[in-house]
Amino acid sequence: MFTGIVEELGEIVLVTATAGDSALVAVRGPLVTSDARHGDSIAVNGVCLTVVEVADGTFTADVMGETLRRSALGALRPGDPVNLERAAALGSRLGGHLVQGHVDGVGELISREPAEQWETVRFRLPAALSRYVVEKGSITIDGVSLTVAEVGADQFAVGLIPTTLKLTTLGAKGVGDPVNLEVDVLAKYVERLLGARLTDGPTGPVGGVAALDGVA
Repeated sequence: MFTGIVEELGEIVLVTATAGDSALVAVRGPLVTSDARHGDSIAVNGVCLTVVEVADGTFTADVMGETLRRSALGALRPGDPVNLERAAALGSRLGGHLVQGHVDGVGELISREPAEQWETVRFRLPAALSRYVVEKGSITIDGVSLTVAEVGADQFAVGLIPTTLKLTTLGAKGVGDPVNLEVDVLAKYVERLLGARLTDGPTGPVGGVAALDGVA
């Protein structure tokens, strides 16, 4: 589990194709590797990867074909910057929101509108994810926890402050660039519960006000 607060702007060192359609990725990140061990989780542009080896401020991770297909990691090349975050520790502050590191889909940056103190950036949204995105709700873009400022049928916008523009990859993204999107997991759980209630009816396992109160 992560919080969407980027700890370090790292760099892709090597991408090596392995058996099947998977890959071994090496990422430089002195901060996130300072206490990393084999088996630890580190989010790379919002994708939870498992550390295989650590050496000299660089870690390697296996990336399955499914991950490459469902995220924008497959487009990364040596030298590309990436947002890095270590898994959250119990008892630490939750600065962003609950982020699983499981990418739901790939969006596309479609416009940037600079302002004096911030920048409004708009992204195209896959149709299957639109129902989970609401104004003032949370969304994760390339591992960065952000608040939705505007939402439409197939797009949404966020406001980026100078710190986010400087310390994450979002500051250098151009129109047409792909981004990893993870919607708020709470929205998916609510949909699942309400869908089951409608299917089962008022006497079903999650039907009725009392059952919903119990779940809450």
